[in-house]
Amino acid sequence: MATNAKTRKAARYAVPVAVAGVAAATVAMVPAFANSGGPDLPKMTAQQLIEKVAASDVQQLSGSAKVSTDLGLPTLASGLLGGGGGVAGGSANPEDKLAQLANGTHTVRVAADGPDRQKLTFVDGKDEYSLIRNGADVWGYDTKANEVWHEKDTEGAAQGKDHKKTADRLGGASPQQLAQDILKAAGPTTDVSVGDTAQVAGRDAYQLVLKPKHGGSTVNSVKIAVDAKNGVPLRVQLLATEGGKPIVDAGFTKVDFAKPSADTFAFTAPKGAKVTEGAAEAGKGGAGHGKEFKGLESFPGLDALTGGAGGKGGKGDMKVLGEGWSTIARIDTGAGKGLKDIENDKNAPKEAKQFLDSLGGKVTGTFGEGRVFKTRLVNALITDDGKVYVGAVTKDALVQAADANK
Repeated sequence: MATNAKTRKAARYAVPVAVAGVAAATVAMVPAFANSGGPDLPKMTAQQLIEKVAASDVQQLSGSAKVSTDLGLPTLASGLLGGGGGVAGGSANPEDKLAQLANGTHTVRVAADGPDRQKLTFVDGKDEYSLIRNGADVWGYDTKANEVWHEKDTEGAAQGKDHKKTADRLGGASPQQLAQDILKAAGPTTDVSVGDTAQVAGRDAYQLVLKPKHGGSTVNSVKIAVDAKNGVPLRVQLLATEGGKPIVDAGFTKVDFAKPSADTFAFTAPKGAKVTEGAAEAGKGGAGHGKEFKGLESFPGLDALTGGAGGKGGKGDMKVLGEGWSTIARIDTGAGKGLKDIENDKNAPKEAKQFLDSLGGKVTGTFGEGRVFKTRLVNALITDDGKVYVGAVTKDALVQAADANK
């Protein structure tokens, strides 16, 4: 893989890299300054702080992070996402493990040495799951199941290609990648300011605060703690409009910016371990590939309930309503049955009825009647005529959208 500075800064891995596409012209900057709520640091504007993150080119680090997610999922959905457990499960497939970050609290050990070497280890008591990239080799190892997942991309490495899938797997759980994704998504519907200073993992930090300009979002704000010295995002907190503890709280508890030892990224499949070659399974739809968490649409029963939006038997017509934090997707599933029909149909799939039971209360409007699937972040309104309105917005915002677009 190419090692010039430009390539390194463009790679999307679990190391702090430039935040591409973030410019003052696309973000509504509020000229607020850090106050004395934490360490006494020089004053800095929001624009200066974003530029500091963008300029950070730290390529090496190691440490521990804690990721807590509280989506307020119904029992059915929570069970499907692995509950509050850590690395439970019998597969070494990275998608299976990373999906578990959608619920509960997890401890992750992190190490990075440039774009070609990263390691994430999910710890659950004595059991561990490690995801390692070392050159062209990507390994997943589940100690509890003694299973190994392996993928090798010698062609991509030889041509200097960006391994996007691997980058997503390795970077998605890190505070740095979360911060990058959030900053890239910030636009004219966002107010950006600098809040109280803080200490994270023993390091002085500024806090960048992003807030929706308009009402209706389930998100009150996003706080990104940025290392005062090197611009590395140390913690990301997603706060709910309804209050309570953060929806997502991902941050380092310990961090060291020294170069990790080379053996940190070395891996050999243990004797007797079951090894699955990811690339070999891709062509036949095996366990190594093709699985990804898709949120609401992954829940059993929703497909039966809506007639298979976007798939066989459904129209899958989608329209995007609104913008920014208040964006709502309207999906016309083309379902032949309404919710009442399914509720009263003795022959309806049991998964559909279980899903109905997991939903919140019924709602009505000029659009008709429907039910709301409610979490602390994403809500979905499923109307009686088979339309779905979904977004990180409140129940009232979904009803208003349904009334205006029936």
